[in-house]
Amino acid sequence: MFIDTHCHLTDNYVSGDLRDVVARAFDAGVKTLICPTANPADIPDAIKIAEEYNNVFATVGIHPEYAGVDAQQFLTDDVLRHPRVIGVGEIGLDYHGGDDNRNAQIQLFEQQLDLARKYNLPVAVHTRDAESDTADILGGDVRGVMHCFTSSWNLAKVMLDRGFFFSASGILTFKNAADVRDTFAKIPIDRIVIETDSPYCAPVPYRGKVCEPAYVIETARVLADIHKMSLDEMGPILVQNTKQLYPKMNI
Repeated sequence: MFIDTHCHLTDNYVSGDLRDVVARAFDAGVKTLICPTANPADIPDAIKIAEEYNNVFATVGIHPEYAGVDAQQFLTDDVLRHPRVIGVGEIGLDYHGGDDNRNAQIQLFEQQLDLARKYNLPVAVHTRDAESDTADILGGDVRGVMHCFTSSWNLAKVMLDRGFFFSASGILTFKNAADVRDTFAKIPIDRIVIETDSPYCAPVPYRGKVCEPAYVIETARVLADIHKMSLDEMGPILVQNTKQLYPKMNI
């Protein structure tokens, strides 16, 4: 059994029938899916999907590209206490296109971290070209996962010391991702989870296709090779790690 810890399943992302996507994942051995939000408008749909499918859970958050919005308008008490909502994400910082709105991104990030603390929920953190600010903001009083982690080993060491998990995506399988594989070789196996980040980052041998949760097996396969174990050995470890990361997830 495997868990895709981060797959976008709302209508803005899924190509085709969601039932087919979920069924293909289940048939591939990916029995549980976690659907995050990036656009605040997707939060009701993500919760509705998690209510409809008993093997889907949701994390709710607002991506830094929406900096300037008021998180509390969308991350209400009813949303964060919902039994199918197991975390806050994806949230974070992204300076890849420049940091002109740095202050607004930080404000949105910190607002959502405060909500995660208030409701005792783990966070799924997006960071891109923003390592220093990310490390400064994520103190020791919040827990969670570094989503689709491709940042430096230096940031990994900092966040390991703070108890964070690290999520490997299909990027781990890319030919030009040797640095990412080296980093995941150093991260202790009990601190790793896997994801597709569907519909993005389809792993080898599916590069160029729309990614979907069934493909997370390929990331697990490479991760198992990196840590010199079989896929059958790797599966239960990743499931247990995910349960520790998201204790509200009742599977």
